Amino acid sequence: MAAKLDDYLRFNETALNLRAQRQQLLASNIANADTPNYKARDIDFAKTLQGAMAGKSTTVPPVELARTSSAHIAGKATGDSGIGGSPLLYRKETQSSVDGNTVDMDVERNQFTDNAVRYEAGITAVNAQIKGLLAAIQPG
Repeated sequence: MAAKLDDYLRFNETALNLRAQRQQLLASNIANADTPNYKARDIDFAKTLQGAMAGKSTTVPPVELARTSSAHIAGKATGDSGIGGSPLLYRKETQSSVDGNTVDMDVERNQFTDNAVRYEAGITAVNAQIKGLLAAIQPG
């Protein structure tokens, strides 16, 4: 029974998680708008969601960090593996800048707002699913 409920809610849960991670990525682009040589990043949301739902992961395994002393703590570098198993893509440059930064604030604000609206729509969809489940189990 619980597995069927998980399956019922999985799509919207996955979409919301990916949207939240993408929102952080877009916020990072905006925060680095004045950083020289910063390259704006994004994901192909549709492909990432499709891959996440299919259970496919293209993440690169973490790199083992080199230790130059036995006193160093062993660790793994997470690298730039992307979101939801999908690699981060560089945003196409619309206007060149002298400092090499590829962040276009108009594009980033637009993408940020669009993603936020779609996130809210996802929450509304989850609420509707839960209300439907509650209506089905309540007598009356």
